[in-house]
Amino acid sequence: MTMEALIFDCDGVLVDTERDGHRVAFNAAFADAGLDLSWSVERYGELLTTGGGKERMVRHFNETGWPKGVDDKDALIALLHKKKTELFTRLIEAGALPLRPGVERLVDEALGAGLTIAVCSTSNEKSVRAIVEQLLGAKRAPKITIFAGDIVAAKKPDPAIYNLAAETLGLKPAQCVVIEDSHIGLSAAKAARMNCIVTMSPYTAEEDFASADRVVSDLDQGITLDVCQSLVALRAGR
Repeated sequence: MTMEALIFDCDGVLVDTERDGHRVAFNAAFADAGLDLSWSVERYGELLTTGGGKERMVRHFNETGWPKGVDDKDALIALLHKKKTELFTRLIEAGALPLRPGVERLVDEALGAGLTIAVCSTSNEKSVRAIVEQLLGAKRAPKITIFAGDIVAAKKPDPAIYNLAAETLGLKPAQCVVIEDSHIGLSAAKAARMNCIVTMSPYTAEEDFASADRVVSDLDQGITLDVCQSLVALRAGR
């Protein structure tokens, strides 16, 4: 059994975006809307256990109270998320956040081997596309299929987005290797019956990765295409 596809999560995997990217953009969006709200590094870490930016805002307001005078909660969340996405995209376009170690190399190895490459993320599609196009470049981006945002109704740890990628791209789950950085992402990949390597990020280093096929601090710590292929082959031999 040979490897068919390499599938990346985005935030925390392609780029360490959470603390100094998404959190900063959320806080700027709150300020732009006149809200007396600023998520600390610690608070945002707590909220990351919920998949999806809109869902994190809903959780926060449900836990702490909604702003006074808000009649349409859905409209507020949509407005804030739209502004946050705009601000985050500007950060990416300005080159404020670099690719994590090993990402570009592993993508090039996979492209050279003719493998399918995809990105599956709970983040807004515009944000994910900005990262792929700006940081991986014009030659690589058209060869990478993006599944992101509200393309599925259930966000990670539900496997829906990985199932959709497999169905859309005609992939066998057991022949896919996913790169994730969080427990909820790992849970989604495993529920989709895919192999999963975890590359830990600052927010997720203490999470439970017992079910991962490999855990590293970054992809330059021994993760090559041959290693990915070995995981697929090992599974076939079980």
